[in-house]
Amino acid sequence: MSDLSTTTTPPFTRALLAGALAGTTVDLSLYPIDTLKTRLQSSTGFYPSGGFRGIYAGVGSALIGSAPGAALFFVTYEGIKSHLRAFGERNVTAVAWGEPVEHMVAASAGEVAACAVRVPTEVIKQRAQAAQQPSSMAALRFILAQRVDIGTLGVWREMYRGWGITIMREVPFTAIQFPLWEWMKAWRRRRTGREEVSAVESGLLGSMAGAMAAGLTTPLDVLKTRMMLAREKQAAWPLFRRIWNDSGPKAFVAGIGPRIMWISAGGAIFLGSYQWAYNTMAGVT
Repeated sequence: MSDLSTTTTPPFTRALLAGALAGTTVDLSLYPIDTLKTRLQSSTGFYPSGGFRGIYAGVGSALIGSAPGAALFFVTYEGIKSHLRAFGERNVTAVAWGEPVEHMVAASAGEVAACAVRVPTEVIKQRAQAAQQPSSMAALRFILAQRVDIGTLGVWREMYRGWGITIMREVPFTAIQFPLWEWMKAWRRRRTGREEVSAVESGLLGSMAGAMAAGLTTPLDVLKTRMMLAREKQAAWPLFRRIWNDSGPKAFVAGIGPRIMWISAGGAIFLGSYQWAYNTMAGVT
């Protein structure tokens, strides 16, 4: 065994630390664009929701949720991807799936795991972003104060409002972005003959994959935002019909420009910083 293999970080720890770094980096650097996107999608309108004022409102909840959410995603993603690949290699005649399916399944499972952290922080963050509450702490206190009226279970449901639609948005998004990203990385490795792509290459490829996925899933993002900002809990289908009847189909592409810009830039930062940290801990130059 070489010296390199004895000093590199184990894969689980690599994914955990690299994911945490990537999540925190991207959420902090692009937070203002996320705020503008949320306000564009708010049912009260852009300026009543705050306009260009206080674009870092709710950043506290994002800070708390970014690292664990992204770490959970990548630990799950890398773990399931490795297990599926190993299973496929042991059962060549029984398993016909290819790498894209492995990436889609692993990424979807990673998103479900990450949403355990992401949804509560999104609920709190977006209420601060849309000027429903002055800060993340105020939004959290407001939700917790409802325990007297709705009980502990009700508070739990309020914190996880929009869980279903978030999963419905994130799974298709990730099922598009990550197979594309992995395919483009594999193409780049074949072209260069290198063991792994660089952080810059990973970032550029992640940006392109993210932009495509973001545009296609914007309607689901609009529905998720409206559900989380609603004063009372609403089911997805009745809310969808209400938005359609009140504002027409154009409402479902509200904020598509900032969303594509945010996720395109976010894909570059998120997957570029993840690749840099992962390569560094793996001893890849």
